[in-house]
Amino acid sequence: MKLYFTPDTCSLSPHIVLRELALPFELVQVNNKTKKTVDGSDFLKINPKGYVAALQLDNGEVLTEGPAIVQYLADLKPQAGLAPVNGSWERTRLQECLNFITSEIHASLGLLFNAAIPDEIKTIFKDKLCKRFDQIEPALEKHDYLLGTQFSIADAYLFTVLRWTKFFTIDLDQWPAIARYMQRVGTRTAVKAALEAEAAMSRA
Repeated sequence: MKLYFTPDTCSLSPHIVLRELALPFELVQVNNKTKKTVDGSDFLKINPKGYVAALQLDNGEVLTEGPAIVQYLADLKPQAGLAPVNGSWERTRLQECLNFITSEIHASLGLLFNAAIPDEIKTIFKDKLCKRFDQIEPALEKHDYLLGTQFSIADAYLFTVLRWTKFFTIDLDQWPAIARYMQRVGTRTAVKAALEAEAAMSRA
């Protein structure tokens, strides 16, 4: 498999999951501005949507959209426990969590990167994010991870997008349980390996 990624984007989430599962894969860096890979190939031929993450399977099929990718990967190695069994009530809860992260956290933080959006509009979205963090905080006060005691693909996704708060002067220490969660997830071997690999490729 090939994972097309750009540093500091949502492609970190499936990258973490691949390493958590110890699945074989190739990491291919994409320039978000030029839509070219490091070898000069046209990324738009891989994913016409023009953004990462994209996972190219060994049979040539390409899967896009982070929540779909991480669920696909988790189901390749269900014994790892990164996602509940497909069709179960617990899996539905996982999908609920992934959709919340996508629509309420990822989308709002992603909007803040747009330099064309006026500051007053960005303030509205920052306030919305704070309310969402207020909702996440109690759950993480009770449990180490979003679904309880077990790290899941939802945690890989939430960790990934919450890392973007550092770009927008949003101090996660306002939510102590979330701050502890970020430290906890950040110490995982797979998470550290993914971050180190992306940083090394960016420097090359």
